Amino acid sequence: MKLDKDTVLRVFERLRSLKILVVGDVILDRYVFGKVERISPEAPVPVVEVEREEFRLGGAGNVASNLSALGVKTYLVGITGEDYGMHMIKGLLRERDIQDLTVRDSSRPTTEKVRVISMSQQLIRIDRENTRTVQGENLRKILDRLEVYVDGIIISDYAKGVVCKEVIEKVKSTGKFYSVDPRPQNVHLYQGAHLMTPNEKEARQMFKAQTLEDLGWGLKRELSLQALAITLGPKGIALFENRLSLYPARARQVYDVTGAGDTVIAVLTACRVAGFDWDISCELANVCAGIVVGKLGTASPSIEEVIDYVEEGERV
Repeated sequence: MKLDKDTVLRVFERLRSLKILVVGDVILDRYVFGKVERISPEAPVPVVEVEREEFRLGGAGNVASNLSALGVKTYLVGITGEDYGMHMIKGLLRERDIQDLTVRDSSRPTTEKVRVISMSQQLIRIDRENTRTVQGENLRKILDRLEVYVDGIIISDYAKGVVCKEVIEKVKSTGKFYSVDPRPQNVHLYQGAHLMTPNEKEARQMFKAQTLEDLGWGLKRELSLQALAITLGPKGIALFENRLSLYPARARQVYDVTGAGDTVIAVLTACRVAGFDWDISCELANVCAGIVVGKLGTASPSIEEVIDYVEEGERV
């Protein structure tokens, strides 16, 4: 099907009544923009003269940001350190009207990815993180925060220590629709999910198969998933539910694919929890992802951008 403006407006109207909780690895994305005009005399590396910096929500924070941008009442459960990164994340959550249910852990840093960019090219990425599994009192706090009343739950696993057996069991015990953005090393945790949204590379790391069709049905069967949506980059989304459905991508220009998977799981989950069918859900997810990949770094589509995107498509 092809989305039209009336359908999109109907979807957004219903999304405003939803409450969705995101649990997973919260990341602070820091972008350092500058110009390069010389090579360092100390080593054969470029010298970046910093012009500006930007801070954005990454990881589970980006999933939450996408939901909030679509009008969903959004809650975020994760872990931060007790450092400047924590303060930056809390400020960004307030700006985006996301309910902050994060837990502070003074023994670990806030997970941060610093990207140094010049002339639209990423020169280097610097990661600050501690990926040990959350345990003890901090795990108990996370489990307690999962008791907030919501309509659906998204598990955003970046393998930084939050998503573990206890968290999955707690999510399952709520009886709510839940989806998983997976990491292959934690595949054993995702048994029985209502929806899982790996990209093709992740799916192939979790299940060995020659064809896309064998991959999808094999992985769905192996994990007893109700639905599996494999994101295929410029090819769109392959949905395995009762049948295989392919939804072509809607990107006009690909600038940066960072965070596109976060957008897809946010839109698919919100639409399904709101009661929309898979056709509408996947088409809207493709539109939103198409907007996001046209931006640099982690980003969220606005409602206005989605409507403009769909209206422009109607005129073509």
